Amino acid sequence: MARENLRATVLGFLGAFAVFAVLFYFAGVGELVDTLRMADAGTVGLVVLATLAWLAAWSLALRTVLGVLGVDLSFPKSFFVFSGAMFSNNITPFGQAGGEPVTAYLISQSADAEYETSLAAIASVDTLNFVPSITIALVGALYYATEITLGTNRDLVLALVAVVVLAVTVPSLGYVAWQRRYRLEERVVSAFTPAIRWVAARAPRIPVPTEGGIERRINGFFRAIERVATNPRGLALALGASAFGWFCQMLGLWLSFRAIGIQIPLSIAMLVVPIGAIAGVTPLPGGAGGIESVLVVLLLAAPLPAVTKSIAVAAIVIFRGAVYWVPTLLGGGVMAWVSFRDSTA
Repeated sequence: MARENLRATVLGFLGAFAVFAVLFYFAGVGELVDTLRMADAGTVGLVVLATLAWLAAWSLALRTVLGVLGVDLSFPKSFFVFSGAMFSNNITPFGQAGGEPVTAYLISQSADAEYETSLAAIASVDTLNFVPSITIALVGALYYATEITLGTNRDLVLALVAVVVLAVTVPSLGYVAWQRRYRLEERVVSAFTPAIRWVAARAPRIPVPTEGGIERRINGFFRAIERVATNPRGLALALGASAFGWFCQMLGLWLSFRAIGIQIPLSIAMLVVPIGAIAGVTPLPGGAGGIESVLVVLLLAAPLPAVTKSIAVAAIVIFRGAVYWVPTLLGGGVMAWVSFRDSTA
């Protein structure tokens, strides 16, 4: 199983490198390098600070959700735990979907919490992070639509339609799932119990759990989700922290353009950053390559005369270089420390 995961990660990174090669060729390697050389180091430093502020905000959201679930975790610990979560997301295919099980293990080890509670916490945070992203994207699109004619920008029209569809579809599906959560829970138990026992029976040094034990853990996961969803104060705090984190990411993109001497409307960043994040569900590690490509396409579709191919790609390299590599390096250190502690325990 571990060998298969490693192979999927390696193939994912090879795919990401291929996408980057095409993207850099599209921008013109010479022009791209020249543009990056012009970047102001001080402004690039502000992009890194915006990235750290984003990590801090989403760490606060995680800490808030864990507090609702009765798990006490200090802010410094939550910051490093969330960095570890981003590391696992950034090196596994399909973004959060691929990294959540590893993240739940990290939380359970750092906060001395049950695994199902930790999984419910990170799943809740990832779900809550979706709400402000779509709301902000809609606000940015509607504001920008007052200044340009969207009908002349096909890619922006498609992006806006995608945002509207997601804004309607996802909450609707969430509402239906919430209303039928007990029936959904029964189906999850019946579907996952045989699969978990089959995997455990073939994995070395892992005891085969009983059917009752698996059912209790799955029930614990759903009860934890229910506790988060029925806590208005906790939801409000987590959503507020999430929204501020998104704003920091958008500010980071805006500053990335300023670093190379180009000014774009903040409303454009409000529109393209959340849409680009959706590309994180691609089978590339952390969406690397896919997110950058979507951002470049949307930026070039916008009526920004000063934004050429090389400028768009250069700004995205600065922005994504901070957003991807800062948490990856921090989180990699956290994961290495946890692995070392477990091996010496």
